[in-house]
Amino acid sequence: MIDTHSHIDLPVFTDSFGDVLGRARDAGVIAQVLPGVVRAGWERILQLSAEEQDLYPAIGLHPMYLKYHGENDLEELRRIALAGSLVAIGEIGLDYYLKDVNRLAQQELFEAQLAIAKEADLPVLLHVRKAHDQVQATIRRMGFTGGGIVHAFSGSLQQAEQYIKLGFLISVCGTITYDRATKIRMVAKTLPLTSLLIETDSPDIPPSSHHGEQNLPEYLPEILSALADLREESYEQVAQQIEKNSRNILSLR
Repeated sequence: MIDTHSHIDLPVFTDSFGDVLGRARDAGVIAQVLPGVVRAGWERILQLSAEEQDLYPAIGLHPMYLKYHGENDLEELRRIALAGSLVAIGEIGLDYYLKDVNRLAQQELFEAQLAIAKEADLPVLLHVRKAHDQVQATIRRMGFTGGGIVHAFSGSLQQAEQYIKLGFLISVCGTITYDRATKIRMVAKTLPLTSLLIETDSPDIPPSSHHGEQNLPEYLPEILSALADLREESYEQVAQQIEKNSRNILSLR
């Protein structure tokens, strides 16, 4: 299993990092993608990814942390991206979930990072809440064809299908383990298996069996199991195809 979105680089894991990584490996997690959200966190992501063969860096500037982004951050992101060590740019996107967000600033930041991804020939990791139509319109207008992953997808089946047409894969997380999450469970059940990925988004969005706890990459098998059950397909078949999808979209060796 490949965890396509894990934040074990964050300070909350500093003291337990070795144990958390070891338990993930023991659970069958053979790789983790570490997305960046602010420039201050990029160095640790790049360092951990250089030290551990099963960790992969994907840095970016998150739309919800505008106040933490500096004027030279995009220039530095471009420099790192062109240096060739990243598997993706992310997480980037638009987030209209909260009121009073600066939509114009988010849009400008998103477009600038799409341009960097296009120049570096990298896919992107999308963070999108309440803005799927706007994100898709931006991708079309900018002619971005590098594809990528829609992280922790929460949109409709129709929106998921539009992303797939744009070259993106849909990533599901612990949400699908909750019976009440009928919309995303239906999406996970209906889409072609070739268009799906799994993630934990550790330390957020734990599966139902760990509700209220810190999420960990070692819980990824529970998400895979839930996906297989929803689709009424074998665990092994789903695991093999999801791994193949992950490696293809991110060019993982």
